[in-house]
Amino acid sequence: MTRTDRTDALVSTDWLAEHLNAPDIRIVDATYDLPWEEEGEPPRTRFERAHIPGAVFFDIDDIADTSGDLPHMVPPPEKFSAKVRRLGLGDGSRIVVYDQKGIRTAPRVWWMFRLFGHQDVAVLDGGLPKWQGENRPVDDGAARITGERHFTARMNNTMLYDLEQMKRNLETKRAQVVDGRSAARFRGEAEEPRPDVRRGRIPGSFNVPHRSLVDQETGTLKTGEEITRLFKDAGVDPKKPVVTTCGSGITSCTLALALRTIGAKDVAVYDGSWAEWGRPGDTPVETGSPET
Repeated sequence: MTRTDRTDALVSTDWLAEHLNAPDIRIVDATYDLPWEEEGEPPRTRFERAHIPGAVFFDIDDIADTSGDLPHMVPPPEKFSAKVRRLGLGDGSRIVVYDQKGIRTAPRVWWMFRLFGHQDVAVLDGGLPKWQGENRPVDDGAARITGERHFTARMNNTMLYDLEQMKRNLETKRAQVVDGRSAARFRGEAEEPRPDVRRGRIPGSFNVPHRSLVDQETGTLKTGEEITRLFKDAGVDPKKPVVTTCGSGITSCTLALALRTIGAKDVAVYDGSWAEWGRPGDTPVETGSPET
């Protein structure tokens, strides 16, 4: 599952159109609206109005650990397996994930499948907007799921950081912490959209805003050369361990996807992200421009 100019992390609309009817292809709409970005209709309603033929809808809030007070945290392996199995996604599937905004939330679901051991998964470059812009077919109505498919979850814990690991990393500095929020939020200059968190960033972290990695006109991921330069300019060495973070663990996965396309091998995601670290408490916070 490749593109000619990238790794296995991305597929083009041309590739998907050519393989749309292959028996092992499974297509997933992973659209999610953050609470302050909600549109007039919820993502599932928009899915039922127009989706790529054969797609199923992946609900990021539902396929999550709902036992705590943090948003859309990674679920236990058995819950993930049960939920995706009911969507007809399982062992032997070649999964293509897209969203309705280009590349915004699809990387989160791409990362989750890889976290649970499913390697044959890619993001559709440009998502539904590019697909529709090329006058390719869409379906309407609810997803047509023909049957369950067994999914074997083998969780790769090296891809996931929790709060205690992030605290230890302050001392060990094993991994470079790269924040995908806007520069203003990273510096603590902008109000946080969640009212219960402080402004600022994790001490010693670097900033690569997730939007900077995506061509805002086409909705496609930028070239490998551009991505490499963006991380280098931010002070990040992709050849060394990286843990990505953002507001709540979704757009940090865009950073993980981008790093994958340029060959980075040791990349994890801090699932709690700023929604957890920024809460009132003893986690240290930096503000202002980083020292150079």
